[in-house]
Amino acid sequence: MLYTEKLGQRALAAATVAFAANFSVWTLYAVLGLRIQEQLDLSILQFGLLLAAPMFSGALLRFPAGMLSEVMSCRKLFIWQMALLPPALFILPWISSYRGYLLAGLWLGVSGVSFTIGIRYVTAWFESRSQGFAMGVFGAGNAGAAVTLALAPVIERVWSAEFIGPAYGLGMLVTLVLFWALAPEDTRYMQARRRADLAYHLQPLKDPQVWRFSLYYYFVFGSFLALLMWLPHYYVNAYGLSLQNAMLLTLLFVTTSSMVRALGGWFADRYGGRAVNWSVFWICLVCLFFLSYPPTSMTIHGVDWDVQLEIRVNVWVFTLLMLVIGVAQGFGRASVYKIIHDYFPDHMGSVGGTVATLGAAGGFTLPIAFALAVEALGVHSASFMVLYGVLAACMVAMYAAIRNERSRRRLREAREHNFLLDD
Repeated sequence: MLYTEKLGQRALAAATVAFAANFSVWTLYAVLGLRIQEQLDLSILQFGLLLAAPMFSGALLRFPAGMLSEVMSCRKLFIWQMALLPPALFILPWISSYRGYLLAGLWLGVSGVSFTIGIRYVTAWFESRSQGFAMGVFGAGNAGAAVTLALAPVIERVWSAEFIGPAYGLGMLVTLVLFWALAPEDTRYMQARRRADLAYHLQPLKDPQVWRFSLYYYFVFGSFLALLMWLPHYYVNAYGLSLQNAMLLTLLFVTTSSMVRALGGWFADRYGGRAVNWSVFWICLVCLFFLSYPPTSMTIHGVDWDVQLEIRVNVWVFTLLMLVIGVAQGFGRASVYKIIHDYFPDHMGSVGGTVATLGAAGGFTLPIAFALAVEALGVHSASFMVLYGVLAACMVAMYAAIRNERSRRRLREAREHNFLLDD
């Protein structure tokens, strides 16, 4: 038993490091995107599509990766997935066209499936009572985005922007070797529990709960992805900050949101994933209300004179609200997967892959929606109006589901106590 626990700790550590490395690659365009936009003179919509490219392919590949992780060795899948990335990173310096960057972004999206493979790999090593914390620790690999925001500018200053891709390629090769050397293979018991029956793994997808959980994850993870890609652009254009300061403030948001994920998993283990999720949604709703409000000047006609009123969220209040949202989203990402494991413990590959796919879809749909909203309304805060609408839909769905579940439970209890009799 002790030996298995040690293997589980090794598996968790190796998978978390590998996921962080992959996530740093998946979000690389958050740094390179602004330079590519300036280099190629891209419109706001072209810029949104550029940011969305790696998110798009990463999201689409998550479901098949989840299915494969149900029937194959997750350790081997992880190794093959990482082996596909270095070539795309090494050719980045030789790309000069918008189409080339889009295609490279789609290739780099392969890094996005690391979460689906890793979550299936990690959960097999831990008991139910500690699943939330284990998945929270693994999910803290989101901090790979913080590594990109901090490391890529340093590489550019010390060497040049052209060296960023190759440097990341070398880093991915090192990570691959370390994972190969340190990550344990599934035990015989774990291998014996695998089922190759496709219908068995697809059957839970008929449950509406899976799609409701996907909607929750679309907000807590999809909007996190979209924001970490969009925030540097927002800080530069809405507040006139330098690119360096914009990266630092985005780094603060990403790091904070990623590091609290393990704490969120612990809270979900202790208080329940649903309670954590509901609290997360309310906190984010309040913050997004203020972030959605565009800078406004008002003239109030008084009795003796006019009163000029300015309503504006300055950069420091904006950053504080973003940090609160980031912490809440970190808790939410952990709690959603705790709920999934509570309902579908034997389908973390198929159900987890489905939820991860639709959650990651926010990473490519939301930046495009942000760009379209800003173009249509002409205000930078329109991007947060989009998020407010997405969150409102999540809360309505969750409220309706809770009411429906309570009604079914009361009906079941009434029948059990003969208050209602079947015909």
